[in-house]
Amino acid sequence: MSQASARRKPNEQPALLDTELEHLPPELRWREWMGRVEAVIFAANEPVSREVLARVVGRNCNIELVLDDIRAELVGRPYELVAVAGGWQHRTKKVFGDVIHAAFGTPAGEGAKELSQSEALVLMCIAYFQPITRGELSSFFGKEVSRDLIGVLRAQELIASGPRSPQPGAPYTYVTTKNFLSQFGLDTLRQLPDFEALEDAGLLSKEKLLAGDIMPGVPSNRQNADQEIED
Repeated sequence: MSQASARRKPNEQPALLDTELEHLPPELRWREWMGRVEAVIFAANEPVSREVLARVVGRNCNIELVLDDIRAELVGRPYELVAVAGGWQHRTKKVFGDVIHAAFGTPAGEGAKELSQSEALVLMCIAYFQPITRGELSSFFGKEVSRDLIGVLRAQELIASGPRSPQPGAPYTYVTTKNFLSQFGLDTLRQLPDFEALEDAGLLSKEKLLAGDIMPGVPSNRQNADQEIED
Protein backbone atom coordinates (compact mmCIF):
# COMPACT_ATOMS: atom_id res chain seq x y z
CA MET A 1 0.00 0.00 0.00
CA SER A 2 1.34 3.41 -0.93
CA GLN A 3 1.87 6.14 1.65
CA ALA A 4 -0.90 8.19 0.02
CA SER A 5 -3.33 5.28 0.33
CA ALA A 6 -2.31 4.67 3.94
CA ARG A 7 -2.94 8.31 4.84
CA ARG A 8 -6.34 8.39 3.15
CA LYS A 9 -9.27 8.30 5.55
CA PRO A 10 -11.79 5.44 5.06
CA ASN A 11 -14.57 7.72 3.76
CA GLU A 12 -12.33 10.01 1.74
CA GLN A 13 -12.98 10.02 -2.01
CA PRO A 14 -10.07 9.30 -4.40
CA ALA A 15 -8.67 12.09 -6.52
CA LEU A 16 -10.81 13.15 -9.48
CA LEU A 17 -9.95 11.42 -12.74
CA ASP A 18 -8.24 13.63 -15.32
CA THR A 19 -10.56 13.20 -18.30
CA GLU A 20 -9.39 16.08 -20.47
CA LEU A 21 -5.74 14.92 -20.64
CA GLU A 22 -4.66 18.29 -22.01
CA HIS A 23 -1.01 17.52 -21.26
CA LEU A 24 -1.02 14.77 -23.93
CA PRO A 25 -0.70 15.30 -27.68
CA PRO A 26 -3.98 14.64 -29.56
CA GLU A 27 -3.02 11.18 -30.83
CA LEU A 28 -1.95 9.88 -27.41
CA ARG A 29 -4.99 11.50 -25.82
CA TRP A 30 -7.28 9.63 -28.24
CA ARG A 31 -5.50 6.33 -27.58
CA GLU A 32 -5.93 6.84 -23.83
CA TRP A 33 -9.63 7.53 -24.27
CA MET A 34 -9.98 4.40 -26.38
CA GLY A 35 -8.23 2.35 -23.70
CA ARG A 36 -10.42 3.75 -20.95
CA VAL A 37 -13.65 3.12 -22.83
CA GLU A 38 -12.71 -0.44 -23.72
CA ALA A 39 -11.52 -1.16 -20.16
CA VAL A 40 -14.83 0.00 -18.68
CA ILE A 41 -16.85 -2.10 -21.13
CA PHE A 42 -14.61 -5.12 -20.60
CA ALA A 43 -14.93 -4.91 -16.81
CA ALA A 44 -18.73 -4.55 -16.78
CA ASN A 45 -21.13 -7.46 -16.35
CA GLU A 46 -23.83 -5.78 -18.41
CA PRO A 47 -24.04 -3.38 -21.35
CA VAL A 48 -22.49 0.00 -20.53
CA SER A 49 -24.43 3.14 -21.42
CA ARG A 50 -23.05 6.22 -23.11
CA GLU A 51 -23.58 8.20 -19.91
CA VAL A 52 -21.24 5.89 -18.01
CA LEU A 53 -18.55 6.00 -20.71
CA ALA A 54 -18.72 9.80 -20.74
CA ARG A 55 -17.36 9.83 -17.17
CA VAL A 56 -13.91 8.65 -18.26
CA VAL A 57 -13.30 10.79 -21.37
CA GLY A 58 -13.10 14.49 -22.14
CA ARG A 59 -16.06 16.73 -22.72
CA ASN A 60 -15.22 17.10 -26.42
CA CYS A 61 -14.59 13.40 -26.97
CA ASN A 62 -16.84 11.83 -29.60
CA ILE A 63 -17.69 8.51 -27.94
CA GLU A 64 -19.25 7.09 -31.09
CA LEU A 65 -15.98 7.61 -33.00
CA VAL A 66 -14.03 6.04 -30.14
CA LEU A 67 -16.29 3.00 -30.30
CA ASP A 68 -15.88 2.82 -34.08
CA ASP A 69 -12.09 2.79 -33.70
CA ILE A 70 -12.28 0.05 -31.06
CA ARG A 71 -14.49 -2.04 -33.34
CA ALA A 72 -12.02 -1.59 -36.18
CA GLU A 73 -9.18 -2.86 -34.01
CA LEU A 74 -11.19 -5.95 -33.06
CA VAL A 75 -11.65 -7.09 -36.66
CA GLY A 76 -10.18 -10.56 -36.89
CA ARG A 77 -10.50 -11.17 -33.15
CA PRO A 78 -12.90 -13.87 -31.80
CA TYR A 79 -14.90 -11.23 -29.93
CA GLU A 80 -16.45 -7.91 -30.91
CA LEU A 81 -18.00 -4.78 -29.46
CA VAL A 82 -21.77 -4.73 -29.97
CA ALA A 83 -24.55 -2.26 -29.26
CA VAL A 84 -27.10 -4.06 -27.10
CA ALA A 85 -29.79 -3.13 -24.55
CA GLY A 86 -29.05 0.58 -24.83
CA GLY A 87 -25.31 0.22 -24.24
CA TRP A 88 -22.17 -1.54 -25.43
CA GLN A 89 -20.77 -4.93 -24.52
CA HIS A 90 -17.97 -7.30 -25.55
CA ARG A 91 -19.38 -10.51 -27.00
CA THR A 92 -17.90 -13.61 -28.56
CA LYS A 93 -18.67 -13.80 -32.26
CA LYS A 94 -21.45 -16.23 -33.14
CA VAL A 95 -19.16 -18.23 -35.41
CA PHE A 96 -17.36 -19.45 -32.28
CA GLY A 97 -20.56 -20.67 -30.60
CA ASP A 98 -19.88 -24.34 -31.35
CA VAL A 99 -16.32 -24.00 -30.09
CA ILE A 100 -17.49 -22.58 -26.76
CA HIS A 101 -20.17 -25.25 -26.49
CA ALA A 102 -17.57 -27.96 -27.07
CA ALA A 103 -15.25 -26.48 -24.46
CA PHE A 104 -17.72 -25.75 -21.68
CA GLY A 105 -20.89 -27.61 -22.64
CA THR A 106 -22.87 -24.37 -22.77
CA PRO A 107 -23.90 -22.11 -25.65
CA ALA A 108 -22.08 -18.87 -26.38
CA GLY A 109 -24.70 -16.76 -24.57
CA GLU A 110 -25.18 -16.25 -20.86
CA GLY A 111 -26.43 -19.78 -20.36
CA ALA A 112 -30.09 -18.93 -19.85
CA LYS A 113 -32.56 -21.81 -19.71
CA GLU A 114 -34.01 -22.65 -23.11
CA LEU A 115 -37.64 -21.57 -23.37
CA SER A 116 -40.41 -23.98 -24.22
CA GLN A 117 -42.54 -23.25 -27.26
CA SER A 118 -45.39 -21.91 -25.13
CA GLU A 119 -43.04 -19.67 -23.13
CA ALA A 120 -41.48 -18.36 -26.33
CA LEU A 121 -44.90 -17.60 -27.83
CA VAL A 122 -46.00 -15.65 -24.77
CA LEU A 123 -42.69 -13.77 -24.64
CA MET A 124 -43.03 -12.88 -28.33
CA CYS A 125 -46.52 -11.54 -27.74
CA ILE A 126 -45.35 -9.43 -24.79
CA ALA A 127 -42.40 -8.10 -26.78
CA TYR A 128 -44.52 -6.89 -29.67
CA PHE A 129 -47.57 -5.61 -27.81
CA GLN A 130 -46.30 -4.40 -24.44
CA PRO A 131 -47.58 -3.23 -22.10
CA ILE A 132 -50.05 -6.13 -22.08
CA THR A 133 -51.99 -7.85 -19.31
CA ARG A 134 -52.21 -11.57 -18.61
CA GLY A 135 -55.91 -11.36 -19.49
CA GLU A 136 -55.07 -9.93 -22.92
CA LEU A 137 -52.52 -12.67 -23.46
CA SER A 138 -55.12 -15.27 -22.53
CA SER A 139 -57.61 -13.63 -24.90
CA PHE A 140 -55.15 -13.96 -27.79
CA PHE A 141 -54.32 -17.60 -27.16
CA GLY A 142 -57.90 -18.56 -26.38
CA LYS A 143 -56.78 -20.24 -23.16
CA GLU A 144 -55.55 -18.96 -19.83
CA VAL A 145 -51.87 -18.10 -19.69
CA SER A 146 -50.79 -19.52 -16.34
CA ARG A 147 -49.12 -17.55 -13.57
CA ASP A 148 -46.43 -20.26 -13.53
CA LEU A 149 -45.57 -19.54 -17.17
CA ILE A 150 -45.35 -15.83 -16.43
CA GLY A 151 -43.22 -16.73 -13.41
CA VAL A 152 -40.70 -18.57 -15.62
CA LEU A 153 -40.24 -15.48 -17.80
CA ARG A 154 -39.94 -13.24 -14.73
CA ALA A 155 -37.43 -15.59 -13.09
CA GLN A 156 -35.18 -15.28 -16.14
CA GLU A 157 -35.63 -11.49 -15.97
CA LEU A 158 -37.00 -11.43 -19.51
CA ILE A 159 -40.16 -9.59 -18.43
CA ALA A 160 -41.18 -7.33 -15.56
CA SER A 161 -44.34 -5.67 -14.29
CA GLY A 162 -45.38 -2.62 -16.26
CA PRO A 163 -47.93 0.10 -15.46
CA ARG A 164 -51.38 -0.89 -14.29
CA SER A 165 -53.96 -1.20 -17.06
CA PRO A 166 -56.94 1.20 -17.12
CA GLN A 167 -59.18 -1.89 -17.35
CA PRO A 168 -61.54 -2.72 -14.46
CA GLY A 169 -59.51 -3.94 -11.49
CA ALA A 170 -56.40 -2.17 -12.81
CA PRO A 171 -54.45 -5.38 -13.53
CA TYR A 172 -50.70 -5.22 -13.93
CA THR A 173 -49.27 -5.24 -17.42
CA TYR A 174 -46.06 -6.95 -18.50
CA VAL A 175 -43.14 -5.49 -20.40
CA THR A 176 -39.79 -6.81 -21.56
CA THR A 177 -36.55 -5.89 -19.79
CA LYS A 178 -33.03 -4.83 -20.69
CA ASN A 179 -32.04 -8.43 -20.05
CA PHE A 180 -34.49 -9.46 -22.80
CA LEU A 181 -32.70 -7.13 -25.21
CA SER A 182 -29.33 -8.45 -24.08
CA GLN A 183 -30.33 -12.12 -24.39
CA PHE A 184 -31.59 -11.63 -27.93
CA GLY A 185 -28.80 -9.31 -29.04
CA LEU A 186 -31.04 -6.27 -29.55
CA ASP A 187 -30.09 -2.67 -28.89
CA THR A 188 -33.70 -1.44 -28.80
CA LEU A 189 -37.17 -2.89 -29.36
CA ARG A 190 -37.18 -1.17 -32.74
CA GLN A 191 -34.94 -3.99 -33.95
CA LEU A 192 -37.66 -6.59 -33.44
CA PRO A 193 -38.31 -8.19 -36.84
CA ASP A 194 -41.41 -8.61 -38.97
CA PHE A 195 -44.32 -7.62 -36.72
CA GLU A 196 -43.21 -4.02 -36.25
CA ALA A 197 -42.97 -3.50 -40.00
CA LEU A 198 -46.43 -5.06 -40.44
CA GLU A 199 -47.86 -2.86 -37.72
CA ASP A 200 -46.25 0.28 -39.19
CA ALA A 201 -47.79 -0.63 -42.53
CA GLY A 202 -51.22 -0.96 -40.95
CA LEU A 203 -51.41 -4.70 -41.58
CA LEU A 204 -51.21 -5.76 -37.94
CA SER A 205 -52.39 -4.25 -34.69
CA LYS A 206 -52.78 -5.23 -31.08
CA GLU A 207 -56.57 -5.05 -31.42
CA LYS A 208 -56.58 -7.42 -34.41
CA LEU A 209 -54.26 -9.80 -32.65
CA LEU A 210 -56.41 -9.98 -29.53
CA ALA A 211 -59.49 -10.46 -31.69
CA GLY A 212 -57.84 -13.41 -33.41
CA ASP A 213 -57.79 -11.58 -36.75
CA ILE A 214 -54.02 -11.58 -37.22
CA MET A 215 -53.93 -10.40 -40.83
CA PRO A 216 -56.62 -10.02 -43.48
CA GLY A 217 -56.98 -13.20 -45.51
CA VAL A 218 -54.72 -15.22 -43.22
CA PRO A 219 -56.44 -17.81 -40.99
CA SER A 220 -55.79 -17.43 -37.29
CA ASN A 221 -53.49 -20.04 -35.77
CA ARG A 222 -55.16 -19.70 -32.39
CA GLN A 223 -56.24 -23.35 -32.34
CA ASN A 224 -52.62 -24.44 -32.71
CA ALA A 225 -51.54 -22.04 -30.02
CA ASP A 226 -54.24 -23.31 -27.66
CA GLN A 227 -52.50 -26.65 -27.37
CA GLU A 228 -49.23 -25.03 -26.32
CA ILE A 229 -50.34 -22.74 -23.47
CA GLU A 230 -50.33 -24.29 -20.04
CA ASP A 231 -53.34 -24.34 -17.75
